[in-house]
Amino acid sequence: MSRFWSPFVKDLVPYVPGEQPKLTRLVKLNTNENPYGPSPKALAAMQTELNDNLRLYPDPNSDLLKSAVARYYGVQTSQVFLGNGSDEVLAHIFHGLLQHDQPVLFPDISYSFYPVYCGLYGIQFDAVPLDEQFRIDPADYAKPNGGIIFPNPNAPTGCLLALEAVEQILKASPDSVVVVDEAYIDFGGETAISLVDRYPNLLVTQTLSKSRSLAGLRVGLAVGHPDLIEALERIKNSFNSYPLDRLANVGGAAAFDDREYFDRTCRLVIEHREWVVARLEAKGFEVLPSAANFIFARHPRHDAAALAAKLREQGVIVRHFKQERIAQFLRISIGTPEQNQALIEALGEL
Repeated sequence: MSRFWSPFVKDLVPYVPGEQPKLTRLVKLNTNENPYGPSPKALAAMQTELNDNLRLYPDPNSDLLKSAVARYYGVQTSQVFLGNGSDEVLAHIFHGLLQHDQPVLFPDISYSFYPVYCGLYGIQFDAVPLDEQFRIDPADYAKPNGGIIFPNPNAPTGCLLALEAVEQILKASPDSVVVVDEAYIDFGGETAISLVDRYPNLLVTQTLSKSRSLAGLRVGLAVGHPDLIEALERIKNSFNSYPLDRLANVGGAAAFDDREYFDRTCRLVIEHREWVVARLEAKGFEVLPSAANFIFARHPRHDAAALAAKLREQGVIVRHFKQERIAQFLRISIGTPEQNQALIEALGEL
């Protein structure tokens, strides 16, 4: 702590990201990155953009990428917002749309950045408990609030909320912004973007870090009513007018246009997820139903923290959370067939 810090900084509790180890020989199954590389068309587009134009600022509106997103989802470009990763998009949402007199509602077991944003912007919140099966109950959100946000599928549980249940939450809070954080939706769920024209209070966020294999590029987006998007644009242009560089704009647009590659790699991740689930269950693990590119599992006879430590000794990294209710679970990203096999073999050694 420095004497130059403001009281505001002193009281902040920052988000702790997943470990990015320096050793290259580790089997890295801890941060939900896609095991398959970006679309070759996206890589080619970025390579083409590596020219003298990098001396110029990028398009502040990212019209090329906005058009690609709008075309993919069948919406207007005025319904699309872009940011430097979905974390920046979420930060603008908390700042611009969820700062009200009533508390914001989100699950008690969820993306741990949500309470960090609340602390950053001085927002009250109410962490709504998941049910006994670690699922979101829409009825629990039918109460006064200053906004609602939840991941779908939820993280770190991986459990999916059906689109009808999302709609139930929307109908119960017509005067509040409802944010559906769809970082993992492409691995087994149905996007709520199909509902944005019917519900002006709905905002859907996504990222290119997971299903489109561009975590290193940092591109996030939101889709919703133009009035909500305008609020985010006002925040962005008061914070950073150029959040996406030239490579992100062309690479992201090409990734959205390459539907064949996207569909194939998502299908492979889903197939490998089911393979991992079957083998973990054969070893006695309880695995929550997952619609994400990771699984959430616990073993009745083995401590999760000890398992994570022993797996690391075997060269396999998984994510362990210390939160009391989930302290016996491990979150395991789905890797390549070789990485998944290494996980199973390491568990066999233990």
